[in-house]
Amino acid sequence: MKALISILIALIVLIGGYKIYEHWNAVKERRMIDERAVKGADIDPETLPGMPYQLLQKLRDAQQGGPEVLKRFLDECKRFPDVKDPRLAWVELDYVVMISVKDPVEAKKIFAEVKKRTPPDSPIYPRIKLLSKTYE
Repeated sequence: MKALISILIALIVLIGGYKIYEHWNAVKERRMIDERAVKGADIDPETLPGMPYQLLQKLRDAQQGGPEVLKRFLDECKRFPDVKDPRLAWVELDYVVMISVKDPVEAKKIFAEVKKRTPPDSPIYPRIKLLSKTYE
């Protein structure tokens, strides 16, 4: 009888331990997903809507050309009605990060404009939340 009770207690402890381990893994996984979402790691800027395919190569060239070239590209793009958020906002945030060392006042100004027009349900809002600690 003692052996049966001992086996039953051991099984209960093992099952309980396994359930705690499963719960711990689930919580850990959710936390990792939330952290990646906050950092924007799960967002591919290439898939964001708002940039016509005709301008994609020009955008890549402008991003590689540095802040001055990207600024000219952004100024030209804003004249096109097809270029809009969230892709435009993402590119502007890239520009903000590029110029933050040389011109922090301009970076904060542009960041404030992007943040003002970006709703909380936007796919780029997690990136804005992350950058707000630096640019506000």
